[in-house]
Amino acid sequence: MNNEYKDIKVIGFDADDTLWVNETYFRDAELEFANLLARYETANKIDQELFKMEMKNLPIYGYGVKGFVLSMVEMALELSNYEVSNSTINAILNIGKDMLNKPVELLEGVEKTLKTLSVDYKLILVTKGDLLDQERKLEKSGLTDYFHHIEVLSDKQEANYSKLLNHLDIKPSEFLMIGNSLKSDILPLVNIKAKAIHIPFHTTWLHEQVNDDETKSKTYKTVHSLLDVIQVLN
Repeated sequence: MNNEYKDIKVIGFDADDTLWVNETYFRDAELEFANLLARYETANKIDQELFKMEMKNLPIYGYGVKGFVLSMVEMALELSNYEVSNSTINAILNIGKDMLNKPVELLEGVEKTLKTLSVDYKLILVTKGDLLDQERKLEKSGLTDYFHHIEVLSDKQEANYSKLLNHLDIKPSEFLMIGNSLKSDILPLVNIKAKAIHIPFHTTWLHEQVNDDETKSKTYKTVHSLLDVIQVLN
């Protein structure tokens, strides 16, 4: 066993873009939305304004597809000076429904990694977003049985993680978090003295991006895939 992780007893996994594809569907939806509103503004401007609307609404709606759809509807109304057609609003709603009905596409090595690590560690799922949608994706994934505990958080900040670990009677020094987002899955854990392994996904939501100053002097490991985690821990 790697001496750096000798005290680890529990491993937490992020879900979206760590175990299965998620953010790609949001990028596709943004393109569809821009096409629907092309008569009112450029695609780049629409993208910028939609992001601002999402940030404005985040404290109200939280994370997930439903809040995203509501932000698209509100943005469509504003950009069109409230002249957008009912058919366009309906098309926006259908974008959201299509996202919610997407198949769950597991990333490479997910099942092998979970099966291998579950022999020596207690595994938990720690995700954020809409509860119903996350439960749906987990059920479709077929991965439920690998996890001792499943937690859907409203946000992923230090206080959220500390509360969860305390609730589950897990010491930070015995916990390892694995995820694709430096902002949500890695830095908060490092800051509460837990371990973290970063697995970048090919696309990252602007809200989840961090700058070099935020990662400076922070200790965590970056690998290319879930399968690499097995080698890191051995």
